[in-house]
Amino acid sequence: MVGSLTAPTRALAENIVVEGNHRVDSETIRSYFVGGDSNDAIKKLYSTGYFSDVQVNRRGGTLVVRVVENSTMINHVVFVGNSKVKSEDLQKEVQLKSRGAYSQAVADADVQRILDVYRRAGRNAATVSVRTVQVPNGTVDVVFDVNEGDKTGIKEIRFVGNHAYSDGKLKGLMESTEMNLLSFFKTSDVYDPDRLAKDAEAIRRYYLKNGYADFRIIGVDPVYDPAAGGYVVTISMEEGSVYRVSAVRIDSQIPGLSDGVLKSALDIHAGDIYDGDAVQNTTVRLTKEVQKLGYAFAQVRPTGDKDPANHTVSIGFVIEQGPRVYVERINIRGNTATRDYVIRREFDIGEGDPYNKVLIDRAERRLNALGFFKKVKVTNEPGSAPDRVILDVDVEEQSTGSFAISGGYSTVQGFIAEVSVTQSNFLGRGEYIRGSVSAGQYSSGVELNYTEPFFMDNRLAAGFDLYSKMTMASTWAYYSNWVTGGTLRLGIPLTDDLSIAPRYTLYNSQLTVPNNSSEPFNDCTYPLWVTPPYNGFPVSPVNSCLTNGEASLALKQAVGNWLTSMIGYTLSYNTVDNPRDPHSGIRAELKQDFAGVGGNSNFLRSTVDIRGYHNLYFDNVVGLVHLQAGNLVKTGNSELRVVDNFNLGPSLVRGFAPGGIGPRDITNATTNNNGNALGGTDYWGASLEAQFPIPYLPKDIGLKGAVYADAGSLWNYQGMTNFGTYLGYSAAQASSCTYMNNYNPNGSSKVTFINGWPVQQQPCIAVGSNNMIVRSSVGLGLIWASPMGPIRFNYSFVLSKSQYDIEQQFSFSGGTTF
Repeated sequence: MVGSLTAPTRALAENIVVEGNHRVDSETIRSYFVGGDSNDAIKKLYSTGYFSDVQVNRRGGTLVVRVVENSTMINHVVFVGNSKVKSEDLQKEVQLKSRGAYSQAVADADVQRILDVYRRAGRNAATVSVRTVQVPNGTVDVVFDVNEGDKTGIKEIRFVGNHAYSDGKLKGLMESTEMNLLSFFKTSDVYDPDRLAKDAEAIRRYYLKNGYADFRIIGVDPVYDPAAGGYVVTISMEEGSVYRVSAVRIDSQIPGLSDGVLKSALDIHAGDIYDGDAVQNTTVRLTKEVQKLGYAFAQVRPTGDKDPANHTVSIGFVIEQGPRVYVERINIRGNTATRDYVIRREFDIGEGDPYNKVLIDRAERRLNALGFFKKVKVTNEPGSAPDRVILDVDVEEQSTGSFAISGGYSTVQGFIAEVSVTQSNFLGRGEYIRGSVSAGQYSSGVELNYTEPFFMDNRLAAGFDLYSKMTMASTWAYYSNWVTGGTLRLGIPLTDDLSIAPRYTLYNSQLTVPNNSSEPFNDCTYPLWVTPPYNGFPVSPVNSCLTNGEASLALKQAVGNWLTSMIGYTLSYNTVDNPRDPHSGIRAELKQDFAGVGGNSNFLRSTVDIRGYHNLYFDNVVGLVHLQAGNLVKTGNSELRVVDNFNLGPSLVRGFAPGGIGPRDITNATTNNNGNALGGTDYWGASLEAQFPIPYLPKDIGLKGAVYADAGSLWNYQGMTNFGTYLGYSAAQASSCTYMNNYNPNGSSKVTFINGWPVQQQPCIAVGSNNMIVRSSVGLGLIWASPMGPIRFNYSFVLSKSQYDIEQQFSFSGGTTF
């Protein structure tokens, strides 16, 4: 017990005597009492944890301090057996600390705290025990022995009260999944209360977005079943009915603020199905518009008058003057890696600005969407005055870097492997950087990407790309191309959904035509032993350098180094609900590039790509409409090269080989794989696709089926057809364009020899399939979002084509990251 003193006692160091201490030196204890209040000194000594009793008495003019030291002091706190949870994370949870006093009661409480950590990590089977180990200096090491056990997952997710949407549909909205054969690869089936709360909110938002204005979650009830070794989660709900919007009004209660100037900010209209997201977006837009007009303290409050009998709702947006409250301070807590300014810049308000809850909620959503944090919570507390408020931003950081080794195969690229390092929050500055090295059967290269999302302290995404890529000759292309260059780019948001990204690109293209025994693509110019007569066979119209894979004159003419310098932009519109697995919304891009700002290339290239997603009437079936078109125009004196053209195949119409659609050099097409692809300057494509889950398979296995129908065309080759100058002909010879020496579709089989070798002497090429011919196909697809990366199989049936098109019924693409 503490010795009683009639009044606070102050003393000098020379008249203080310390008794009973063994480990803590007397001078340290004496320092607590010198010139200070004895009662305060006693409290401070207790707070050190070194003493179980402190008594203070007087002996004449001497102050006697008698202490009883705690019998056991802690040297170190150690965790043994933990691998899934780091020791430093456990250290933050326990109360026993190094150099503190050991208490069995506190140790037992710490055991429970560690078990709680493991339960939150989905490991209910974990066990923890505590023991002490004597250390020579009279202290002890506290050792927590952890048996982490197997992860405790979710065995089953049940829904009660859902009628409009099936269990499978609602499970598809959740991050949490059930345990199955893929549990070895995933963590989404681990019981996590925070994740389940997010899942419940996602379900609620989905119902509200689709018109269920009365929807509510009654409860989320997780029950641990020891026999099953996991949780059974039951989510109960009341759906209500689908509501339509009967009217939308803006009710301005601020004098001088007209409702009419704000109508353009409305994102929901009479006759629409009620959409909670549209109401939220309109509230934010109206808030920003009102503030732009100078009403800093104005608040926008959505209201809804429901008519249950007719299932309609009248939506109002009330604009009123809010209290004159200012943001005094923004406290940011929990960010150990991310810098404060990266978090602050997501707020549209700062210290000293008028308080506005709509903008604060928007900042919280932005921060959660960054991917830097496990969770973000913004709360308020009173400031130093009634008109001041303090914002507390609590964040929990997560890993933002990754190292990936990827490999795969596709019918276009062959086998390919890639090693990449990515950091989306570089040095805690919010910057994105990625470096990769790839090597494959037909391609290889290196690439470096960098993006600063807030360039010059504005919401502008500035960055650059540097690359050097080699594409090797293959069955689909009789040339190799080594491209080295870079791009400077800037992303400018125009609205939440619309952005524009100007760019400047400079690259050098080094094109070669291989000529060896396996790729004799320039055999007529540089004869090889594999061509008659070297191999003992006589030369004939069907057995010569022209028939073993000779590259088109258009390709040979393009050989060499070509420098392309171009400026361009991308105008993007994006409203898809999920960038990785879209179910609704539109993603549209308009791209234009002008080459001719220096360099050797001169063209204007324009492309449009529109994808629209929509949930069909059948549960979990997603419809996709894909429209695309392109145009290439020569802008200078130089001719368009064959590699500048659009060279398309399955990306336009599935069922055709890469480069299998469009204009071709058919000069010797009957003996050379239908001729070389030349590409075209115009194309269009349209696709309809329905993606659906495969019955009786768990959703998180990631398998989906697809049916599709494609149509499109590529035409209008505008490059050179007369290569007389390239071949060294005179002007008169070059103008004749006679097919003197080639086995060709017209039936001529005459072959002319120079030094015993057949030579392609005609100065011109014949271009086939150069008109706008519609190609079409239908097919089946299998899509697998596998643990090793996205994989897709397509099997197509061609319905219409050109004479010289090349089909490829089966196509496959896939990869892995591990």
